[in-house]
Amino acid sequence: MNILAKIFTWWDGATIGTSLFSARNGKAVGEDVLGNKYYQAKKPGSGHPAGQRWVIYNGANDASRVPPEWHGWLHHSFDEIPESYLPPARIWEKEPSGNLTGTAQAYRPAGALEKGGHRAAATGDYESWNPAEAE
Repeated sequence: MNILAKIFTWWDGATIGTSLFSARNGKAVGEDVLGNKYYQAKKPGSGHPAGQRWVIYNGANDASRVPPEWHGWLHHSFDEIPESYLPPARIWEKEPSGNLTGTAQAYRPAGALEKGGHRAAATGDYESWNPAEAE
């Protein structure tokens, strides 16, 4: 990414100002499997005794790219770093995925326009409301 894009854009990674703020006012506390870096304010305050917490995304700024364990830490659900606080993942747990809305992998139920727009016939259990009959 060129230097002008790094200065003025916020939607594709951290700007230079955010990076400088993080280095000056924050303490790096960890990194997740996606490469996102997590920071905590060096000084407590900002409305919470533990201090403000934030994430610098590795790539697009999309909150759905924050794994559940780090989401809990960011929102002060627990104070310890997730790697040291949470139990190891179970074998039946799936890896978190990003928000797929608007992509080819998004869920599309039967009847959706992307699947042809034809839905199953109604079962006949629906009765429309008529205000004249309601009195």
